[in-house]
Amino acid sequence: MSEKLNVLFLCTGNSCRSQMAEGWARHLKGDVINAYSAGIETHGLNPNAVKVMAEAGVDISGHKSENVNDLLHIPFDVVVTVCGHANEHCPLFPGNARIVHVGFDDPPALARDLAAQGASADAQLDCYRRVRDEIKAFVEQLPGCLENHTA
Repeated sequence: MSEKLNVLFLCTGNSCRSQMAEGWARHLKGDVINAYSAGIETHGLNPNAVKVMAEAGVDISGHKSENVNDLLHIPFDVVVTVCGHANEHCPLFPGNARIVHVGFDDPPALARDLAAQGASADAQLDCYRRVRDEIKAFVEQLPGCLENHTA
């Protein structure tokens, strides 16, 4: 059996999308992937991300927001940027880490827009649920689908 892949999910603040991706990867692909997440900055763990992941049976409440600079010592095989900002500002990684961009909508931004329009709290959470499910569908295809993506 080959070694597990070290995969980093990277976004701007490591508060939502990258946390969901790490949670799904640990939950669904822990036998083949060592999953990590980080941000270009640290914004803290988004409580709505925690909530919708718990609805799906994945507990990320113990995660913390990590800065990518604190993880540069890990020999990543693949770095998956999950937002455009992270993709544009992705640092150089030592070794042979392959950078792959798979962008997902920003649930907090979508929810803020809906709130400004007077949408209910549940309608706002639906933004998180949709992105959670899109990230799950991506993670379910790992690691094979990584060959089809480039940064």
